[in-house]
Amino acid sequence: MCGGFTCSKNSLGFLNVVFLLVGVLLIAVAAYAKAAAQITSFEICGGIIASGLFLFLIALLGLIATTKHHQVLLFFYIVILFLLFIIQFSVSIACLALSEMQVAKVLANVWGTAPSNTKNDAQAYFKCCGWLENDPTSQDCILAKACQELPTTTQITTNPATNSTPVCTTCSSIIPQTVSKGLEATGGIGLFFSFIEMLGVWLAVRFRNQKDPAANPSQFL
Repeated sequence: MCGGFTCSKNSLGFLNVVFLLVGVLLIAVAAYAKAAAQITSFEICGGIIASGLFLFLIALLGLIATTKHHQVLLFFYIVILFLLFIIQFSVSIACLALSEMQVAKVLANVWGTAPSNTKNDAQAYFKCCGWLENDPTSQDCILAKACQELPTTTQITTNPATNSTPVCTTCSSIIPQTVSKGLEATGGIGLFFSFIEMLGVWLAVRFRNQKDPAANPSQFL
């Protein structure tokens, strides 16, 4: 019977194995990106690794609680997973609700306070220089590799007659649009996984209130 103790136990165990693999994948991807110098910002890599580690620990707690049918561990697992569901659901809705104009305003504020290595990562990845044309930081990368590798339609332009400074595509014309699309995708994926987490909560509650047929029949659950 699928609604029985064994089915609930196997379903909850499988779900936690999936969470475990996702956590390991997040840690591995962040470590690879750092080693390959694709992301040099410690804050970004640290945030991804912390998220992966947190998910890994939750999944590990769920596996132990499921295997032993431990009432206290299952209770804490349910509470933590439900709180994670609320946070992820709220963040996903916020990501889907943000417009491109709102994203541009937020990024403009963040750009002004971001450390140099984060800006360099963004400029190299999006192949742009500075947030605006009059951005002082754009002077550091105008002749850099990121600017020189732009497509021919947005190639660096110079005016030999006036010996003007080369003009490279600004990040404000590229990043907000890309980030807006990324937020929509992230919001959709986050919304999907938030319901998966809610499924985990439901399975854990159901499993916690079931009696193990192999245990002592007089055991209080």
